[in-house]
Amino acid sequence: MSCGMMRGVTGRLMLLDTASLYFRAYFGVPDSVRAPDGTPVNAVRGLLDFIDRLVKDHRPDHLVACMDADWRPRWRVELIPSYKAHRVAEERPSGPDEEEVPDTLSPQVPVIGAVLDALGIARVGVAGYEADDVIGTYTARAGGPVDIVTGDRDLYQLVDDARGVRVLYPVKGVGTLNLVDEAALREKYGVDGRGYADLALLRGDPSDGLPGVPGIGEKTAAKLLAEFGDLAGIRSAVDDPKARLTPTQRKRLTEAAPYLALAPKVVRVADDVPLPDVGTALPHAPHDAAALDALADRWGLGGSLRRLLTTLTG
Repeated sequence: MSCGMMRGVTGRLMLLDTASLYFRAYFGVPDSVRAPDGTPVNAVRGLLDFIDRLVKDHRPDHLVACMDADWRPRWRVELIPSYKAHRVAEERPSGPDEEEVPDTLSPQVPVIGAVLDALGIARVGVAGYEADDVIGTYTARAGGPVDIVTGDRDLYQLVDDARGVRVLYPVKGVGTLNLVDEAALREKYGVDGRGYADLALLRGDPSDGLPGVPGIGEKTAAKLLAEFGDLAGIRSAVDDPKARLTPTQRKRLTEAAPYLALAPKVVRVADDVPLPDVGTALPHAPHDAAALDALADRWGLGGSLRRLLTTLTG
């Protein structure tokens, strides 16, 4: 979607971190939920149920299912080689590496895509970028409030009360959502949205293969950010003998200088992704009713799809 079109989107925009949510659905719904031929469809049906509840409860005007066209972009790996390295199933010399995904989830991902397309829900992934970057760019260009639905705390960095940007974070499977705004971030982490990316890269994140600064945990990172404002302020303090750093902190931050120079580009989501020109309005009728009927029969989507259709068309 072009910048000009995005600025015209002034209603409530909901952005789904789709992979994060279908992983949650897969692990939250028993794999006894199957298609007529016995193929598990727990992730498909769980995601449809989740989207149904989201639309009912939050009534977005626009909805985008953001996709990982590349879950581990090379430009991030070149900066920090450990980035998501533990989740690689197979390295590929050209194109995205293959991610470790449970055997019964992989076949459901194309079905999820086909169902979203037939419903008319915008589905956007951009080559060379993660869904986080697509979300970051839509958020930067939005002209109205934004709800980001994700099970990934990395996206807390986009929270911005002044612009009405908040995160809806699923706590138990996909049944309960925490609403994360700046007050919630300050209470839990002592930082606002902008400060969260700095906190995360100082603390590190084993789930993403980010080492962090050895010996600097979440509480110390929050204290340093409170004292010096942001990562740039902390790095300046390292070079200032009068700055209130303990000798151990100064030593650790000095040794981590090469990492701290590169990590912000890896941790901060992009806000300049070339988005495709697609309509994002919440559909009120299926884009392809015949294809949807065929998918419902083939995969036994039953009540999950019917409920979502009722919500969209009601």
